This record gives sequence, structure tokens and C-alpha cells, in this order.
Amino acid sequence: MSIATLPHLLRPITGPAAWRGDQIAKQADWIYRLSDEEVAELETVGTEFLRDDPDLRFAQAEDYPLPRVAEGLRRWGHAMDNGRGFVLVRGLKSDLYSDALSASIFYVLGLHLGEPMRQNELGDSFDHVIATTNKLMSDPDALSSRTRDRLNFHSDSSDVVALMCLRGAKNGGASILISGATIYNEVLRRRPDLAPLLFQPWHYDWYKQDHSAPARYYTSPMCSYAGGVFSMYAGSSMIRSAQQYPEVPRMTAQQFELLDLLDEIFLEPGLPIEMDFRPGDIQWLLNYTALHSRTAYEDYAEPRLRRHLLRLWLKRDTNRPLTEGFGRNVVKKRDEDRDDAVPPELARFHISQICYPRLDWGL
Repeated sequence: MSIATLPHLLRPITGPAAWRGDQIAKQADWIYRLSDEEVAELETVGTEFLRDDPDLRFAQAEDYPLPRVAEGLRRWGHAMDNGRGFVLVRGLKSDLYSDALSASIFYVLGLHLGEPMRQNELGDSFDHVIATTNKLMSDPDALSSRTRDRLNFHSDSSDVVALMCLRGAKNGGASILISGATIYNEVLRRRPDLAPLLFQPWHYDWYKQDHSAPARYYTSPMCSYAGGVFSMYAGSSMIRSAQQYPEVPRMTAQQFELLDLLDEIFLEPGLPIEMDFRPGDIQWLLNYTALHSRTAYEDYAEPRLRRHLLRLWLKRDTNRPLTEGFGRNVVKKRDEDRDDAVPPELARFHISQICYPRLDWGL
């Protein structure tokens, strides 16, 4: 693909999703503070959901209405679909709740914003971001959700990726976002000759993201431009590590140049926004608008105090046009028949089970 075949993309992407971190950090409209009435409703409905303990594959939002939170849900959805692409919701008291109640509240909110998706080959619709190993990400067997190491910017495998903070780290562990449109604009400004490569297929390491994955890699372009809408799905470390597999085609010199350029842009001061992620905070992010990462962190010695986030992946009907084969499209929805293949002794399809991490997984 040459630049001549992409004349419509040889100009910067504009709009609210093309933000700079140093600009929006001075504002507060990306933080939604729950009212006392909204918190009370979520605590009540979360308790009901926990008591019912339904099969998560079939739980429906209409069974757990949130009339007081409805306007907030509308605003969060609008921010993701038509605004900056993310919102931080603050006001829940996870430091006072059981982990099971926090997980129940989080899951119910997820039901109202989309359809929870499986996150691994065990059928889990929750993942726990908690360190269970001292491995560094340079270790080929390390999983990002189970280490304390710094993470490079990347995209997840859903329409929406959401994180809820149960407990923060002793030091570090900040959540960081960077606008995909701003990344593209920087590539276009610095090396327009490399920009077309973003729209070609790249090979991503799947094993590095899920040791139970049915294949070692998958393919996707980094950028999509369809129906006048720009989207980005990227992760330079996952692309580089896929090169260890002999069946993956060797990257060209220009492709390596582009990955090096992306890594430079990721570290450019002023482009990312670093969040003070407090217990009870929930970050909702449309996966096509921004990449995310975190800083390395130090845990408390006591296991009950260690950094612990919950993660949801949601399929959300945004009517967003995407290039065919974009993203980790091999991931299937929670209600597809692969759930039947999960061994019964490993299946966890109830909130009372899945609110606790698999401490023997991802080691």
C-alpha cells in the first residue's frame, strides 16, 4: 500500500478523540462523580445481584434496573462513543465493600453498557489484574495482568475495556492512556512515508496474552479508517514478540522503523494522561480510541493489601464502522458454544466464584 492509495488519510484526524494528556489533565469533565443517591442504588442492586448469583452468561441488564444511575450511564456511553473515548467514574467505596460486592456492582454496570465477553479460554468474563508472580514482561511466559512490571501501550480485545480499582499499590501502578488519533497524527507529522503501514495487517502474539489461546498469534491492522471514522488497535511489544515464532513472516526494515517511532511517540511528554486510580474508581474506555498502559509498581507485603483491579471486556453496539479483520476478532462472545468445552471443575460462571482471582493461573 502506498501513500497514493490513501489520499483521504494524509491529513490529521480531528475531533474530541484527538486529545493531548497535558491539555485534558487541566480539566475535570472526564471524571464523573457519583452522587450519594447513585452510590446507594448501586450498593442495593449490587447486593441483590450477589444474592441472586445468576449464571453470568445469561444475566440481563433489565433484571437489574438502575433508574438513578441511568443518566450517568448515558453520559458515560456518549463520552466513549462520541467524545474523548473514556471516562473515570469515582465515588464507590470498594475499601468498605467485600470484593464480591464490588465485583457485583461492576458487573451490573457492565451489563448496562454492553455485553460482557470471555477473557480467556476458561470462559471467565472477569479478569483480575493482580500480581501472582515476580516475572518481568521480558519473560516469554509472563502475563501482563499477573506481573508488577511496567506495561507498554496496547489495546485490548473488545469494544470497551473497563477497570475497577479494589486496592491500589504501595507505590506506582498508575493507569495511563494515550489517544490513538494523536498517535496517528504524530506519525503523519514525523514520518508520513510510514503512515500507510498502519493500515496493513500485523502479526500479534496471542500466547503472550493468554497461555490457553488456540493459536500463537493473530493478525490485524493497527489502524482502521471506515465510513469516515478512525480507530486504532496496536501494541508494539505484542508485535515484536510474535517475531519469535518461525511461522510468522519476518518484518521489513520499514516496519521496524515504524515500531521504533511508535515507542518514541508513546514516551513523548504531554501526549499521555496519567490517572490517580483510587479504590472504587472505574475507568471505561472505548478500545478503538485510545491505548492504555501502566507504570511498574511495588506491592504491600500483606496479601490482603496488594494492588488488585477487576477487568471487564464489553461488546458494545456503537455502530462504529471498522475495517474487516480489525482487532483481535478471533475472540468470541460469552454465549458461544466454546463455554461448553470448559471442564466443569474449572468453570466459573457465577459472581460468587469469579469475584476471586485464579491464583494458580498465569504463573
